[in-house]
Order: sequence, then C-alpha cells, then structure tokens
Amino acid sequence: MSNFAKQLSFITNTAVKKNILFIIGSLRKLSFNRSLAKIAEKIIDKRANISYLDYHDVPLINQDIEFPAPTAVTQLRDTISRADAVWIFCPEYNYSYPGHVKNILDWLSRPLVAGDYASPMPMTGKKVTLSGAGGAGATQKCRAKLTELLKTMNVNLMPGPQTGVALSSESWKKNELKLTEEQQQELEKQVETFLDFIA
Repeated sequence: MSNFAKQLSFITNTAVKKNILFIIGSLRKLSFNRSLAKIAEKIIDKRANISYLDYHDVPLINQDIEFPAPTAVTQLRDTISRADAVWIFCPEYNYSYPGHVKNILDWLSRPLVAGDYASPMPMTGKKVTLSGAGGAGATQKCRAKLTELLKTMNVNLMPGPQTGVALSSESWKKNELKLTEEQQQELEKQVETFLDFIA
C-alpha cells in the first residue's frame, strides 16, 4: 500500500469513528458499573472514541439559578451535545435510578433559553443505550424507569438488547466485578448492536 493510500485509509477510518459518552450512575470510585463500562470500552476497542462524563460538580437543579446556567451545567450540556451517542451504566437504588442521575437528566431536559420549549435540547434525538450492574433484579426496574424518563426527553433509545448484571456473592465480597460467560456475551452483543445503531 502506498503512503498516500495509507494516509487516506487513516483519515477515512478516523472520520467514521463515533464519539460515545459513557455516563456512570454511581459516584463510587470502585463502582461495579464503572467496571462494567471499562469492559464495554475494551470490547469496543478502537472502533469508537470513548469518554466518561464528569458531573461531580453539577448542582442540584434549582430554577433560581437556571438562567444564566451554572458553568458546570453549561459544560454538561456541551459535553452531551458533542457526543454522537450516550451509554448509561446505572445501579439500582430502591427499585429506581440514583438521585444524582435524575439530577443531570433533569438539567438536560430544561430549555436553554427561558420559556423556549420548542428548541431542541442536548439530549433530543441522541442515540442512547442502557446497562446496569446491581442486586438480584439485575437493575431491571432501574432501566425500565430510565426508559420511561428518557422517552419523555425524546431521545433515540436503542430498543435492545440491554445488559443487566446480577452481581455474584463473590463480586460483593471482593468488591470486584466478575462476569459470567453469559453476561460477557450479553455485553458483547449489546456493543455490536449499539455500534450498528449509531453507524
């Protein structure tokens, strides 16, 4: 292959790469869901650009501070806007999603200009998929409620498959995510389906 052909191939391959933003629904450093995201990232490899949302400084939603938006909220919106797709890895808290996840989604559902509900918001039409690691229910209720919420935000939610991991007793004891072969295959299937979905 000539140098020109190699350069053209590199440019083409770089151009078609999608930017996928991972949102981890747990703030814990050794989060099982962060570990699940890392496994998904490894499966994706170089087929997409992966980044992780940092939302630790996003304030609780409050209409008194909404306009102008706090800097952290503006950065949140900009990060979402730049992503071609979003993958949410979320634990289940009391049969639902954590409050801090609801908080960032609430900010993302608010108008950018006061009173302007007609203009698109950062998540409008965004391609999204869901996964979660948790207790015996494998985050099923969390993902169901997230689905309901995201649909009200007019996202383009991938219909399936999703990966729900019921953590083993070994994972809980060692504070380390251990996937079964079946769970690994489910995640691999979700990766391949999502890459096709956002292509």
